[in-house]
Amino acid sequence: MYTIAALYHFARFDDPAALKPPLLALCQAQGITGTLLLAREGVNGTIAGEAAGIEAVIAHLRALPGCADLEWKISHSEAPPFGKMKVRLKREIVTMGQPDVDPQAATGHYVAPVDWNDLIGRDDVAVIDTRNDYEVAIGTFEGAIDPQTQSFGEFPAWWEQNKHRFHNKKIAMFCTGGIRCEKSTNFLLGQGVEDVYHLKGGILKYLEEVPQEQSTWDGSCFVFDNRVSVGHGLKEGPHMLCHGCRRPILPQDTARPEYEPGVSCHACIDETSPADKARFRERQKQMTLARQRGD
Repeated sequence: MYTIAALYHFARFDDPAALKPPLLALCQAQGITGTLLLAREGVNGTIAGEAAGIEAVIAHLRALPGCADLEWKISHSEAPPFGKMKVRLKREIVTMGQPDVDPQAATGHYVAPVDWNDLIGRDDVAVIDTRNDYEVAIGTFEGAIDPQTQSFGEFPAWWEQNKHRFHNKKIAMFCTGGIRCEKSTNFLLGQGVEDVYHLKGGILKYLEEVPQEQSTWDGSCFVFDNRVSVGHGLKEGPHMLCHGCRRPILPQDTARPEYEPGVSCHACIDETSPADKARFRERQKQMTLARQRGD
């Protein structure tokens, strides 16, 4: 059984590049896999391995400047969630492209999962899902607004075009683990919105803590590892990935005529050129040969 830790923390790192080598070395020594992002604004990522190794990496991260209060969410998987370990340097640990946004200065009001249903059930509250369209497609909260964005960087423009819809409304926002809402709520505060709330710990914490019979969540939650999706109790969901477009699909979608392993699915069949598909087929062929060699 693999232990999976999803984490993020906003802190001020003067030299993120200097933090990368010892962090990567520790993860490799502990047999940890996954991805960690380092930027001047903090750290973000998901890692997996044995529980003792995860604890060692968490302790290392909490010892970094300003990270003593780092929090993380634990789940489990019987299969390896990741193939290797990557520590990457980024401009932002979650890309919004708004240089004036600073979650360390202010964020919306945190709402515990146990209180979320009461908040979003109010008539004076508008609920906004800040995730990408393909994530929303497989699950969201009842009544939530889908901005239909393909990346988080599109959210500010969507808000500018739609803010008139939310006059005299309180805004409640949510995302997978909470990190997007740290930025999106700060952004709305900067736009003059006074009553802004977000789900503390994100959908993952809600699915972990709120019993299914009391839940207002409908569907599965997309996750960025080999599980693809999770449901209540963070149990692995039914989805798999189309490795042509990286969208989640259901097992029955593989019987559709548009599906070709590693090349296309019904969602992306018209999005790539014949040349793209030829490249994908070659990639799939090489992956198959590598598996046959035991690589």
